[in-house]
Parts: sequence; C-alpha cells; structure tokens
Amino acid sequence: MGIREYLKKNNLICDGAFGTYYASKGNGDMPERANLEQTSTVLQIHQAYIAAGARMIRTNTFASNTIALQCNREQLEENITAGYQLAEKATESAEESVYIAGDIGPLPETRIRDSQDLYDEYYFICETFIKLGAKILLFETFANLDVIEQVIADVKKENPELFVIVQFCVNQHGYTETGISAKRLMELVSSDDYIEATGFNCGVGPGHLYQIMSHLELPDHKYITALPNASYPQNIQDRIVFMENMDYFTEKVHDIEGIGASILGGCCGTDPKYIRRLAQEIPRRLDAPKNEHHKHIKIQASAWENGGFLAHKKPGEKLIAVELSPPPNADFEKIMDSANLLKNANVDVLTFPDSPSGRTRADSILMAVKIANEVKIDVMPHICCRDKNAIAIRSQLLGAHINGIKNLLVITGDPVPATARQEVKSVFNYEAVGMMRTIQEMNREQFAGDEMVYGGALNYNRLNLDVEIGRMRKKIEAGAKFFMTQPLFGKEDAEKLRYIRSQVDTRIICGVMPLISLKNATFMKNEMAGIDVPDSVLARYRADMTREEGEAVGVAVVREVMQMTESFVDGYYFSIPFNRVYLLKDMLDSR
Repeated sequence: MGIREYLKKNNLICDGAFGTYYASKGNGDMPERANLEQTSTVLQIHQAYIAAGARMIRTNTFASNTIALQCNREQLEENITAGYQLAEKATESAEESVYIAGDIGPLPETRIRDSQDLYDEYYFICETFIKLGAKILLFETFANLDVIEQVIADVKKENPELFVIVQFCVNQHGYTETGISAKRLMELVSSDDYIEATGFNCGVGPGHLYQIMSHLELPDHKYITALPNASYPQNIQDRIVFMENMDYFTEKVHDIEGIGASILGGCCGTDPKYIRRLAQEIPRRLDAPKNEHHKHIKIQASAWENGGFLAHKKPGEKLIAVELSPPPNADFEKIMDSANLLKNANVDVLTFPDSPSGRTRADSILMAVKIANEVKIDVMPHICCRDKNAIAIRSQLLGAHINGIKNLLVITGDPVPATARQEVKSVFNYEAVGMMRTIQEMNREQFAGDEMVYGGALNYNRLNLDVEIGRMRKKIEAGAKFFMTQPLFGKEDAEKLRYIRSQVDTRIICGVMPLISLKNATFMKNEMAGIDVPDSVLARYRADMTREEGEAVGVAVVREVMQMTESFVDGYYFSIPFNRVYLLKDMLDSR
C-alpha cells in the first residue's frame, strides 16, 4: 500500500529523534558518519523505533551534505547510499510494512554559498535518494522555502509519484530563525502543488506546538505533520539533557492530532519509549476527515503602498537623503548641530549608519529617535545583521516602531575588523534578505496598517552585475521599496548603474560624496571596499590645497555625477565627510 492510500484512512506514526537517541547511547560523533563507521548502531536504532510502532522511519541523513561531512559529492553519495540501505535493512523483518523517508536537512548557508550552489547540492541529494528507490522525501527543520521550492518542483516534474513532505522549525512565538511566521509558511505551502504534506518539527515542545498550530489555518488539501521535541533541553554537568515527560508529550500530540495532523512523531529528546506511547494512544484509523474547519488560503499581495520618506516627493522629483554618522563617544553636540542645519534644507530623510566597518558608534536607532524627537525631521537608521541574533533584532524592530521609526535601510553589515575578532564575534543569524523577510512578516502582523518602509543596498561594483540584479529582485520580493548605493564618482560606474536601472523596476537613490581633500580622496580610493575613485578624480586634488579649494573640487565632482545620473535615478544619498553638511546647499544649487 502506498503512503497516499494509507493516509486516506490512517494516522501515520513516525519514528523519534535519531541524533539525540544516538548521543544518549554514548556516541560522540555526528550521527551521519555512523552510516559508514557504526552500521550496527544505525541499524539497531531504526529497528528499535520500528519495534516501538513507527510506521515511517527517516534515514540517518539529516546532515548528510558536503559541508557538514566535509566531503566531496562522491563521498556524500556513498554516505546517503549507506544510510538508505540501512533503513531498508531495518524494515525487512518488520511485521507490518514500514515507509522510508529520505531525510534532508537544511544545508549550511554560509555567506560564500550562492543560490545556484545550494540548488545543485539539494538536487544532487534528491537524485541520489531517487536512484536508490526512495518514494518519499522529507525536508525537515527548514526556516523557509528558499531554494528547495524550485528543487522540489524540478524533482517532482521528473518523478510525479514522489511523495514530498516539508517541515518547518519555529520558536515558541511561531517564527522561524529567518523571521517568517508559521501562518505565512502555511500560506506559501498551501499554493505549492508539489508539496503534499507539511507541518512542523523541532524547535519547540509539544505544548507550544499545539498552541501555534491551533491558531493556524491549516491547508485542507495537504497532509499535516507534527514532530515536536520532547521538551526543552537543559545543560546538566556540561551535557544537553531532555527531561522525560512521555505522559505530557503524548497528551499534547494527541491534541495536535485532534486539530488535523495525521503524520505524528517526535524530534529532539524523543526515543522509542515516546513512540511506543504514541502508537498506543493515537488512534490509527481516522474516524472522520480532518481539517474540515480549515479554509484554503490564497497568498495575498502586499496591502501597503510606498510610504515613509518616499512619499515626500512627487514622481519625477528627486529624493534627498543625507547620512550623519553617530558619534563614537557620548558627545552628540556635532551631530545635533548638523541635523538642525539640515532641517530646512529640502532634505527628505536623515540616515544613520549602524557601526560601519564593525567599529562601535552610538546605536543608529537610538540616535535616529533622539534626532526625530528633538529636530522634528524624518529619519532612517541603518540596521545590519552582524551584531544581534534574530531575537534581538526583532526586539529592536519592535522598539523602533514604538518610538516612531518607520524608515529603515537593511544591510548585511561589514565584518568585524580582523584585529578585534579574538574578543568580538559576528552573529549573522541571517543576511539582509532574511532580515527583510522578518520585517515583511512584522508588517503583516504586528504593524499592519502602520507598516515600516525599508530598502537595501545596491552594489554597482559587483563583478557580475546580473548576480547583483538577481539579489535585488530577491530583496524586492522580501518587501524592499528602494535601493541606495555607495558613493559614485565616475562615468564608468554611472553606466553600470544605468544598466542596473534598466533591468530592475524600483527606486534607486544614488550615493554621492564630496571628497574634501587629497588625503580624503586617497583614503576613499585605497581603504573603502566597493568604492572606486578614478585616477582622473584624484588628479584634481593637490596636497597644498586650502580647505575651501578642496571642498570646491568635491562639490564640482558631485555636481558632475548628478548630471550623469539625473535621467535614471530617483534621488541622491549624500555622505558628507566629517558632517560638513553646509556643503549640501552648494551641491543642490547646481540642480
């Protein structure tokens, strides 16, 4: 009997955690290596779950990928093959037929891996399982559908009989580590014809998972899964331990079954004893169709339009943003003076970098709040992914919104300087696109009707501009309404920006900077990544220039850049060295 036919009439009990059960037996290595090194242990764990009543087991391949195993594709195929064959062997002596799911966990999305690289590896893993005869693929503990959505579509088109399950990992509040809500995930999966079963595993205990799922509109045309953790881990004598709570676990999973889940099992901390209780307590036969009270959900387009500082100008008028650097100490007089000078200077928004170059400055959001309250001008802090984890960033966003901050520039952030890395560690829970998705979710839920407006950075100096254009499109999908560039100084870079603008329909605010001396220009040319100061611009400065002469050259160069770009950009983003904001008037007078 195929899994689809079985699920029409029965709940399907899955196995429990492989990894934590493997570790509890005194094994210290990563479980996936055991497929080749401790085959008898892997076989015994599978057999224990089957004996406990599991009707579906997951192959011991959750972290079988080239990064986690530090191997090549040939070695990866060997590991997956061994893992699948051990699962097959474990089912041979089972009294009832047992389904085998090829288990696929999230690939480590390091900053050096692009989408194509990730796609290729997921596709390779899927194809390896299919060659081995797998009829079920289970993607588990995912934070979003990025990359795997296309992989699943392509694999299913080639193998229509394949049964695909996708499970997400959320926290107690119902959000993934990339900030996507459980509600949104169900909406996305609901419209995906290639995914037949979906739900949640890991991340939370059974009580929290029941609370989350009971408030969702579960898609009524999908089979629903629930594989929570036994509980929450505790650190006891340097060991991670899950407290045993089989009665509570079984009760809550039974409650989840009552709201529509029919594929049920356990994740971290669960062992064969948990699965035995589930198999005894969860009714196998379905007395009535599940999910009758759930409605099919269509993905709705964004309900909000451009707002914030973008609304200050009519179409065709240039937006003006000016960057003010928060102080590196507690002396805020200079930045407050600059903000007051700019209040009546036709500026649409003041922006504040978030500790650029990984060096400490006053918090960009708190600085923006102070200036907004005291100067009464629109503000836009930059917010980067380097310094805070996903929890802290969400808290920061909530606090920003409460304090009236509605404009944000979202960036991945510069790395911590090499000299400080022994004491200071970068976080990078996610990069700019992931943070944008977090804000997009918060706009839908917490901020509905009073949404934040945010944009991203545009790197016109990337070697492959089409890669940058693809990245911009991802940011637009994640809700970005505009893009700001690094300062631009020459015709060659202006032409690159023109090409980008011809390919992407969005607002582009061009970065400009008046270089005020030969020393300043030389520093920008040699020390600032992503910024190109042409030799022809450098040659216009002399070491013996007066302050006024240096500033005049800087203003002239900015005017030329504005003339080069006026026909295709939507505004200008002024970065003025040492907060010499009085130069803005001369640069704008040229318009």
